[in-house]
Amino acid sequence: MNQSLLQVKNLCAGYREIPVLRNVTFEIHTGEIVALVGSNGAGKTTLLRVLSGVIPSTGQILFNGKELGALTADQVFSLGLVQIPEGRQLFDHMTVTDNLLMGAYVRGEKTRIQAAFDQVYSLFPILHERRSQLAGSLSGGEQQMCAIARGLMASPKLLMVDEMSLGLAPIVMHRLLRVLEEVRGRGVTILLVEQDVFAAFEVADRAYVLENGSVVRQGLSAELAKDSKVQQAYLGL
Repeated sequence: MNQSLLQVKNLCAGYREIPVLRNVTFEIHTGEIVALVGSNGAGKTTLLRVLSGVIPSTGQILFNGKELGALTADQVFSLGLVQIPEGRQLFDHMTVTDNLLMGAYVRGEKTRIQAAFDQVYSLFPILHERRSQLAGSLSGGEQQMCAIARGLMASPKLLMVDEMSLGLAPIVMHRLLRVLEEVRGRGVTILLVEQDVFAAFEVADRAYVLENGSVVRQGLSAELAKDSKVQQAYLGL
């Protein structure tokens, strides 16, 4: 089995006096695609914000053997833990190229940045065609590609993708899932956070189900997809 890349133990977090996450424990191994699924309001995005160093928490977060609890968001990002935010959050009035450069500032040398451009353009040829176009003028699917590419420009060890399916046609989502598989093949571990449980299970090796801020089920995605309670609650079966 691959070594552990991320270990989260007894994580609790919230906003002011309102608790959102309650004793969340999970693990991601190097080279996996792991799905974190649950309904809207389950705490998925809050969990990503904690992992990214945006909001405080109690419990333990170990990334590549390093404790993240006291680190700033910039320090977490520099370690290679990179989030693709819900809603893409591109800079609409900047070009595709300039948006991608925003993800590359940790690379430093121009030769490394150019290599990163080459890699993301090989994944998303349409972005090369649109490189001088304003990000806000792209289609929804192209904007999601740009958001993923921006994250990849940072050379992540763990790429956390938040609600990739939001606002996308099923055919576009299917294509992006294939891209995530290719990204994993290039050595990037992926945490896929999704309300679309069926889509997440399609590519994930393992999955965790989050309800009301707590992990209520975990296991191989193929097995969870057959779980009657999961099917009833999330797959409409």
